Amino acid sequence: MTLKIEMLRGFVAVARHGNLTDAAMTLKRTPSALSMMLKQFETHLGEPLFETDRKNKLTALGEFVFEQAEKELLHFDSTVRAIENFANSKIGQVKIATVPSIAATIIPRAFARNIGGYQNVRIDLRDMDSKSVRHELLRDRIDIGIATLGANVPGLHGQVLLTDRFGVLLPVDHPLANTTSPIGWDALRSQNLIANSLSEIIPANEAAELHARSLFSAHNITSILGIVRAGIGITILPELAAISAVQWNLVFRPLADETAKRQIHILRKAGAVLSPAARRLENDILETAEDFVKERLSRSS
Repeated sequence: MTLKIEMLRGFVAVARHGNLTDAAMTLKRTPSALSMMLKQFETHLGEPLFETDRKNKLTALGEFVFEQAEKELLHFDSTVRAIENFANSKIGQVKIATVPSIAATIIPRAFARNIGGYQNVRIDLRDMDSKSVRHELLRDRIDIGIATLGANVPGLHGQVLLTDRFGVLLPVDHPLANTTSPIGWDALRSQNLIANSLSEIIPANEAAELHARSLFSAHNITSILGIVRAGIGITILPELAAISAVQWNLVFRPLADETAKRQIHILRKAGAVLSPAARRLENDILETAEDFVKERLSRSS
């Protein structure tokens, strides 16, 4: 006969209660079934576990088995809880890298809507540019990435999170800041463009010409905002990336070219199996982004 964990559990319950009836009620078993299990246990060991049939006094073997069984049950129950919690995404670790604009908008909302679900999950959040996000994913250094997918990037699975429209970022006293209509490419030909890695992805020929003439480029959002506020030039950014512009005394005006948009994807390595906690976070991010887009559409309508 092979000893089973339920034999240890039944024996410990009887030893604690000192009788079969109370132990059987605790385990939701019948006293006769519990008595038979104890007899099988003692037969397997070849020695009695209790001094008398009343089950209120342990033998020396019973004392030893009780001590060992309690330790084993504690370890077993702890292991089961850990497995179940991991499967239910209550514990674990998730590494996520995202472009800064999403780190500042979508991610906080995603956590806030379900903060109780991540109390025992270790979250490692990093913000970086799209190229770095893709690099980290392909090298298995993160679980989830949020970035522009780009072209010819094999090995990644992407799902569109949201589409972000490009616009012009200007000082409040700039002549173009007073316009209430979207700004066309012609209005920017005479401007000093502060080029950046985000605006460089715009496929329009007019955008390429502006970037070719630009003598100044910056790639950190804080640097870009500071340079524009200083009046050195204007820049082109996606709306989410310019979300803090108001704090810098800057204004954002959308481009008239409605094709000037970036798609932000939620990415994972192709074939990768996410942990339950990572899957939950991925779903929360997708749902949060969907709500965020609906809010923006309702405000603009």
